[in-house]
Amino acid sequence: MLDFCIIGSGISGSTIANCLNKKYKLLLYDKAKGAGGRSSFKRYKGNIGFDHGLQYLSPRSKEFKSFTNSLIKKRVIKHWKGNHKFLNKRVRRDKKHIKLIGFKGNNDISKYLLKDIDCKFQSELIGIKRHKDCWHLKFKDNSFIFSKNLIVTAPFPQSKKLTSRFVKTKLFNNKVTMNASITVLLMTNKTGNKFSSFFTNDADLGWVSYENSKKRFKFDKDLWVLQSTFEYGKKHTDNYRNKKKYFTNYLINKFTKLTKIKIKKIYFTHIHGWKYSSNSKPLNIQSYWDKKIGLGLCGDWFGGPRLENGWLSAKDLFKKIN
Repeated sequence: MLDFCIIGSGISGSTIANCLNKKYKLLLYDKAKGAGGRSSFKRYKGNIGFDHGLQYLSPRSKEFKSFTNSLIKKRVIKHWKGNHKFLNKRVRRDKKHIKLIGFKGNNDISKYLLKDIDCKFQSELIGIKRHKDCWHLKFKDNSFIFSKNLIVTAPFPQSKKLTSRFVKTKLFNNKVTMNASITVLLMTNKTGNKFSSFFTNDADLGWVSYENSKKRFKFDKDLWVLQSTFEYGKKHTDNYRNKKKYFTNYLINKFTKLTKIKIKKIYFTHIHGWKYSSNSKPLNIQSYWDKKIGLGLCGDWFGGPRLENGWLSAKDLFKKIN
C-alpha cells in the first residue's frame, strides 16, 4: 500500500512529492499529458514551443530566492534577458524585477523535482472514499488505488469538490475567486521584432511574450504567446470553445494594433482557456493537514497568484506532516 498519493504535478504537487519521496512510498497522478500544471509547455516540434501558462518567475521571499538560485546553478532555470516593453507609459520599469524561465520550458522545475518520482499521467481522480484507515481512490479509467495518505494540489474549486466532505475546518467557507484568462499561441513570419515581451494597459489583452527571445531554439518563424486580462477571461472562458476562431482573431488583432507589429502570414494558432488561472486574495493559512485521516491540501490558492505561493504552500504542508 502507498504511504502517500499525490494529485497534481504543478509546482505544489511536484514540490511536496519531492520532499516526501526521501522517506515515504508514493505515487503522483495528474490528468494532463505531462508535468507542470499551469506551467505547461506546448511543444510544436522538437525543442520548439510555447510557454502555455506561466511566463516567468520573479522570486520575492528569501526561501524561494534560495531555491531558484540553486536551480540556476543546476541549469534548470535561467534569466530571461532582453527589452521588456511597457506600452503603458505611466508604468515605469523596475530594473530590479528579475525574470527567470526554464531552460527548455517553464515546466522544467516540476520535471526536475519529479525526476525520481513515479508519475501516472492522463489519470483523472473522480472518486474518493475513506475506509478502514485507508483512502480508496477511483480514476476516470475505472482503476483504483489504496493509500494511507492523500494530498490534493488542485485549484480551489476542484479541491473543494473532491475533499469538502472530509475537511472539518471552515477552509472551504472562504470566498476564493479564481482568476481566469485566455491564451493564444501564435506562429508568424519573421517580423523583425526586438522586444522580449509587451505589457499593455488594454482591457482585453494584457500581455504578449516573444518566445524566440527566450533563446531555447533557433527558428525561421516568430512564436508568440498572447494572454488576455483576467477581466476578459472572466467574461469568456466559459464560452470561448464555441467561437474559437473569433476569440483567436480578436486577440491577434489586439496584438497587432497595440504593438504595431506587421504580420504577413500566420502558420499556426492555438487557443486555451485557463478557468482556474490563479487566486489573487491570500488566505490566512498556507496549507491544510489532517493527521487523523491523512488528508493534505496545498496550492497557490492558499497564498496568492504566483507560482512561488504554490511552492511555499507545499513546503508549509511538508512541515506539518513532519
